[in-house]
Amino acid sequence: MSYPILSADSHITEPPDCYTAHIDSKWDDKAPRIVHDEKYGDVFQIDGMKRTIPMGLVAAAGKPPEELRQSGIRFDELPRSGWDAKARREDQIRDGVDAEVIYPTVGMVLCNHQDFDYKRACFEAYNRWIASYCEVDPARLLGCGQTAMRSVEEGIADLKAIKALGLRGVMMPGNPLVDDYDSPIYDPFWEAAIENELPLSWHILTSKVDSVRARGPAMNGFLSIIRGCQDIMGMLILGGVFERHPDLKVVCVEADAGWVPHYMYRMDHAYKRHRNWLRPGQELSKLPSEYMRENIYTTFQDDWVAFQTANLMNHERLLWANDFPHSDSTWPWSQEMLEEHSKELSAEQKRRILCDNTAELYQIDLAALH
Repeated sequence: MSYPILSADSHITEPPDCYTAHIDSKWDDKAPRIVHDEKYGDVFQIDGMKRTIPMGLVAAAGKPPEELRQSGIRFDELPRSGWDAKARREDQIRDGVDAEVIYPTVGMVLCNHQDFDYKRACFEAYNRWIASYCEVDPARLLGCGQTAMRSVEEGIADLKAIKALGLRGVMMPGNPLVDDYDSPIYDPFWEAAIENELPLSWHILTSKVDSVRARGPAMNGFLSIIRGCQDIMGMLILGGVFERHPDLKVVCVEADAGWVPHYMYRMDHAYKRHRNWLRPGQELSKLPSEYMRENIYTTFQDDWVAFQTANLMNHERLLWANDFPHSDSTWPWSQEMLEEHSKELSAEQKRRILCDNTAELYQIDLAALH
């Protein structure tokens, strides 16, 4: 193509020393670390959480389904580019991707840690590490920092620290410590995000609701993991957050996008029939769908429905991603997939979704990618 292809949601694989080498010294003994388990292989062990993180699926991009397995993998078997930025470009080229917005892997699980002090220490350590990772190729590697949201004031301080590290966005935990995100107490935080020009992201698997076991086969749980993100987007819209802060831009990450047109209809229907349910201070001057169209970006990988329904939503808020190197990734066949999935789009729509929308949101210098 004549323009760069950007992934709005890629990941790193935290190396063994990501937290141990960068965490505040008072947390040295409790820092997340890789240990070897005879049954499960190498796993990330997190103090205070029963669940460990096996290495099998965190970097299984490109493997055929019959080879995917959670356990029995050693860290040194994983693609080097997940933790070595110097090796990243080769894998980008293989997939036809020119730059990536990068999210954590272990950090997703840490979002649901119940100890907010521990979570803050881990996130500060991660922010230091990912900043050094992205410094190797800052035009192509755009990291998102993390905040624990222990308080509004600390959240604002985290925004400034993340900005100072050169990171391009902020990955939010699904649940803050105090109240919830539709509370007016967060108004200063939203304004600080706007002022610092940092898009705020909510990623799948980072909310309490994501840990609720689905009924039936385990695969049914895979179908429900987008629910946490939908829940947050609905709360922000119907809670009046965008009404009070019309310049706020947020990103719903890896929850697909084909559901958006129906969700907009459903919100409008609820608002037209039941807007008396809204509390004082939550009054809206527009239909809920209009806030969805303007203030919320959604990322997706191989959700062909999103391409087919682009005209039913705002295509300028759609962000394509390859999710490298996770098991859901479209790497290394992204270009072949895109050729098929996007063939019904206009040239302008295609360029917006694959390049310009992400470039504008994260202020990516496209000239630096040639």
